Amino acid sequence: MRARSIMTLVAILLIGVAAKVAFFGAQPAEAVPSRTSLDIQQMHRSITNLPVQKFQDMTIVFAGD
Repeated sequence: MRARSIMTLVAILLIGVAAKVAFFGAQPAEAVPSRTSLDIQQMHRSITNLPVQKFQDMTIVFAGD
């Protein structure tokens, strides 16, 4: 009895997902044409003063005895 209700629930979920995909499919991505090219190396060289945030690193912490 329980297995049948679980299978019914799974079937209903699959039907719902299939209906959603069929009626509300993913919108196609729109590419924005770029007329200028980006020079990534120049961007990396021009970065000088980035903001820095200090935090306490607690990656490896051992409990004291």
